[in-house]
Amino acid sequence: MGSERKAAALDAREAQDVFVRENLRRIFGVIYRIVGNVADAQDLTQETFIKAFERAEQLKDPKKASQWLGRVATNTALDFLRRKGRVSFAELEPNQDFLEAEAFRRPDAQLLDSERNTKLEQCLDALSERERTALVLRDVEDLPAKEVAKVLGCSSATVRSHIANARVKFRALYAKLEGAR
Repeated sequence: MGSERKAAALDAREAQDVFVRENLRRIFGVIYRIVGNVADAQDLTQETFIKAFERAEQLKDPKKASQWLGRVATNTALDFLRRKGRVSFAELEPNQDFLEAEAFRRPDAQLLDSERNTKLEQCLDALSERERTALVLRDVEDLPAKEVAKVLGCSSATVRSHIANARVKFRALYAKLEGAR
């Protein structure tokens, strides 16, 4: 009986590891785009997975685990911004061990160093917290407006308004930054 329990525990652990590997990059990206800081995004990514595993019983449909995890990540990032306020920190050096982990190879390191990404970050930073979150969830995570509305706790019409405003502001600032080359 004890060996069966050990085998079940190992299977559960392996399932968790697979779940983390499959979702780590995407969740880090979502959180990073919301908080705009690598170190905070790293911490919040870990916090998101911890919360997800602690609250696994809340997941009603395993087929929607990735979407549910995205909501946990978004809420974790928004809670962080509410607690800390909208503070910007100059990054001295990102934690290379975390960024170079196998699940993180290339995309974020590549994006963080690019000039284009700097412009995108500036554009996202110019948006309000709600506009930025709505835009990231809709245009990057490809969630329907109804799902974004649930995450933000508002109506779908309000979400569409946030997204429309965010897109207009984002495009205008990006065009301005591109023209300043």
